[in-house]
Amino acid sequence: MHVARKRFGQHFLHDPGIIARIIAAIDPKPDDPMVEIGPGLGAITLPLLQRLKRLDAVEIDRDAIRHLREATAGADARRGELRIHEADALEFDFGPLHEQPMRLVGNLPYNISTPLLFHLIGQRDRIRDMHFMLQKEVVDRMAAGAGDDAYGRLSVMLAPWLRIEPLFDIGPGAFRPPPRVMSTVVRLLPHESPPFAVADPDRFARIVAAAFSQRRKTLRNSLRSLLDEEQIRAAGVDPGARAEVIAPAQFAALAERPGKNPG
Repeated sequence: MHVARKRFGQHFLHDPGIIARIIAAIDPKPDDPMVEIGPGLGAITLPLLQRLKRLDAVEIDRDAIRHLREATAGADARRGELRIHEADALEFDFGPLHEQPMRLVGNLPYNISTPLLFHLIGQRDRIRDMHFMLQKEVVDRMAAGAGDDAYGRLSVMLAPWLRIEPLFDIGPGAFRPPPRVMSTVVRLLPHESPPFAVADPDRFARIVAAAFSQRRKTLRNSLRSLLDEEQIRAAGVDPGARAEVIAPAQFAALAERPGKNPG
């Protein structure tokens, strides 16, 4: 039996009821250009293959890959083709896999979920939708609005690019070994057109990072190295407010202001 590797953050899904519920939420069609990230032992892979003509899977664990190959060996008229790509999803270029915008699925390792989401945002023009299992706390932060307790940098950084739809929670007992936290299945849909403009994504990211680096400080203090009080006001934002009450579109407005004048 394959042993979950801590360095890969592996927790293998095994609950048949939860698996069926996830497949129903994804609702795969035979010709869908589907890609699974981190298939592990195939809990989602095998049911998907019963519905698809082809499935691409990106997996870094060679032992898990060996298990997947054995589990899908032999002819089966009811099962689609599995193409396994041994790679680190954080560095993988998903674009060349399909001509059509892809559908991504996966039980994402908790230790790489946030950087992986940022990696995928960079390839969003090639993505139709995403269905992921993530730590509930992460999904709460992703979906939070300004003023919510969970609102933070991740909430703002995803807002221009993705619509976040939390679907349902999963308890630790559905995994082996059980994680110490609750999980959530979430649907992520790239916006056809951004809800607000982000002219310079790098500056937007710097503004957001600085604002949330010291959450208890007001913007006039946390953004001191990037914007002065007059520039913050010119963006229509109160310099005395804290980052946790500033909407994503307001951060974009702040990012449009020119940097501080030298001296």
